[in-house]
Amino acid sequence: MAAESDAKTSSGGYSSANDGSTVEECQDMIRRSQRTPMVKFLREHLEKSGCEIGDNFIKAIRCDKQVSGGYVRGEGIMVCSNHMNFQDEVNQVVIHELIHAYDDCRAANLDWTNCAHHACSEIRAGHLSGDCHYKRELLRGFVKIRGHEQDCVRRRVMKSVIANPYCSEAAAKDAMEAVWDVCYNDTKPFDRAP
Repeated sequence: MAAESDAKTSSGGYSSANDGSTVEECQDMIRRSQRTPMVKFLREHLEKSGCEIGDNFIKAIRCDKQVSGGYVRGEGIMVCSNHMNFQDEVNQVVIHELIHAYDDCRAANLDWTNCAHHACSEIRAGHLSGDCHYKRELLRGFVKIRGHEQDCVRRRVMKSVIANPYCSEAAAKDAMEAVWDVCYNDTKPFDRAP
């Protein structure tokens, strides 16, 4: 979950090589992502958990901040079209944010202003979405053979939780460390980490 204020901006837009895709192009990629097995699985489990997600649950928007997307309770998932160039990027954002939506659905008391709650969902989303697959890490310029996945999840959790206006860097680090083992090993709705 990007900090809630990060994801919400105006829609509409244009496209150039460095400017991602238009809202319309991104919305088409979102539609295509709905056919991938992982997205279908997560949507199915959201609905099994009692959370209805309509056709408008995942939307393309233009974002002012440097985030790929975000989940906001009651509003759904936003994918930042101006930061998306490829189908795979959209698929990853949708999967990551669907894990946040699943966490929000299954935990009645989840409080996104609580650094530990936010860190836990980020740990799960980073670990279960494939964000930290070694090929993605190589493309980002991070080269490490052993332990890359947990290092990547930690790095991305810190980046996200620090963006939460309720969490200082120290609070984010403490929260992440406090919940790491439980949240990293919580693979629901999967039987094991994909």
